[in-house]
Amino acid sequence: MSFFLARLAVGTSLLGHGLVRMPKLSGFSAWMVDKFKDSLLPESLVTPFSYALPIAELMVGVLIVLGLFTRLALTAGSWIMISLIFGSSMVEDWGAIPSQLIHVAFLTILLVFEHSHNSYSLDKMTRK
Repeated sequence: MSFFLARLAVGTSLLGHGLVRMPKLSGFSAWMVDKFKDSLLPESLVTPFSYALPIAELMVGVLIVLGLFTRLALTAGSWIMISLIFGSSMVEDWGAIPSQLIHVAFLTILLVFEHSHNSYSLDKMTRK
């Protein structure tokens, strides 16, 4: 049950991040491009990332909450967070990094125990 609750918590966080950004995707993109305008990252990289990020967060969050393709979703979620840590470093947003590190910690710890503790999941139901 503890694995399920931790999976649900981190999945809900990712799902929520993506969900609230979807209706305002162009505004979110404009905000992110503006935030990175003085960074080393070119707008040609920031713009597509800013559109892909909410979609990726939403999709990965849904998969983690459902426990579907859990191993892949936890890995993808970790890569999303690692890219956000890199981006936060590029704009010296040191305040955002602890939250991103906590997400990575949750995701990677869940990944370690996924095979043996992912009892309440669609993955488990489809393996029977």
